[in-house]
Amino acid sequence: MNRREFVLAGTAAVMAPRFSRWRGFVPPSRPVPSPAQLAWQRDELALFHHFGVNTFTNREWGDGTEDPAIFNPTAFDARQWARAARAAGARAVILTAKHHDGFCLWPTSTTRHSVASSPWRGGNGDVVRDFVDAARAEGLKPGLYLSPWDRNATVYGDSPRYNDFYCAQLRELLTRYGSIAEVWFDGANGEGPNGRKQVYDWPRFWGLVRQLQPSAVMFSDAGPDVRWIGNERGLAAETNWSTVDPLVVPYPGASGDAVTAMLQHGDPSGLAWRPGETDVSIRPGWFYHAAEDARVRDVDDLVELFFTSVGRNSKLLLNVSPTTEGLLHNVDVKRLADMRTALYLDFERDLAQAATSAWHATGRRSGVLELDLGDSNEIAIVDLKEDIARGQRVSRYVVQSERPGGGWLDVTDGTTIGYRKLERMTPTFTARRVRVQVDTVDSPEPIGVALYAPTTSSSDAGGG
Repeated sequence: MNRREFVLAGTAAVMAPRFSRWRGFVPPSRPVPSPAQLAWQRDELALFHHFGVNTFTNREWGDGTEDPAIFNPTAFDARQWARAARAAGARAVILTAKHHDGFCLWPTSTTRHSVASSPWRGGNGDVVRDFVDAARAEGLKPGLYLSPWDRNATVYGDSPRYNDFYCAQLRELLTRYGSIAEVWFDGANGEGPNGRKQVYDWPRFWGLVRQLQPSAVMFSDAGPDVRWIGNERGLAAETNWSTVDPLVVPYPGASGDAVTAMLQHGDPSGLAWRPGETDVSIRPGWFYHAAEDARVRDVDDLVELFFTSVGRNSKLLLNVSPTTEGLLHNVDVKRLADMRTALYLDFERDLAQAATSAWHATGRRSGVLELDLGDSNEIAIVDLKEDIARGQRVSRYVVQSERPGGGWLDVTDGTTIGYRKLERMTPTFTARRVRVQVDTVDSPEPIGVALYAPTTSSSDAGGG
């Protein structure tokens, strides 16, 4: 069983969280992000690179019996990956240092199932080293994924011994390669060679990361810093709190309706700050398959993913997998660049930048921001923000435009805002004066608003 299987089929449905013991409870002090969590969310976009023996077997999940001799990327260039990520507007990148097959992309002392046993660079290669060096050279933050499930390790299923084994691998990755920005875990868990399921020592794993990389954020269903958003379709929920009740998702791989709801929605009364990360692939699969070269997401789809992840108080982790040559496919690279161009055009002209604005509280848990644009303007995108360094508070908002004869007309409404809430206005609306009314779960704080004019050029970049 792996992470993609353990979440119930109900994940696809938008479910309202039901936690009766928390209902109506407001913590005495709203949780706020750590500096690392705040920087992580402000990055908005990161690329994920699934690469390993599965790339050469044309599989999604290896079984651990693969011969290391098959790993031999003929034109490997991690700098090309990093350049493509930077051209896409990403600020971070994550590599599968080890997937479920147990093949290690660095020369580890823990197993022979690694690049050291491959013909690539005469057994002297180190994908992780090249990856982190390339990322830093392009101004990107490197992150690493070390699969807990290992189908090759003979000690898997002997919990104490495997936990030692896994910690030894973590220690190598977190001490050899400098600063690591994100350590990516999942709850994938299968049977060991002795038929016993492995019991992971999550507190030990997390503690080791804190010791060795105190500035890194850790991702998993249970965080502790960043949570999975609950699906791999690129969809954060419309209602998405960055706060959670940590008791509901106590460990990675936990399942059930309450877990699903917490992953998707968070909890307005939650005591832990744990924002959602939305992971999705640019292709149907996560590893490269030549048969999918004609099935790369088009630019309009990629832009929509940005709106349904970053635009719903999440961060987008977009998987782009290298080929057997060790390069990102030229179709994928072009789509990434065109996505950034399309997003640039969408957010090119902020009509609110020169507006006269006024914010004031209207009650103990409500407020309003009014903007005067000076002239009537056509508005295509509404961009709302909270200062999440001070926590997340907005539980409901209404965007209104002033009627020509006076009074206000509702143009859109929603629930949470958080770091960023993007509303694409279809159809567009025209207004000189705009206001945003908010209800909050605590004393109201000023919000930020950007209003973007439509562009006639964005469609030209789509589908390229």
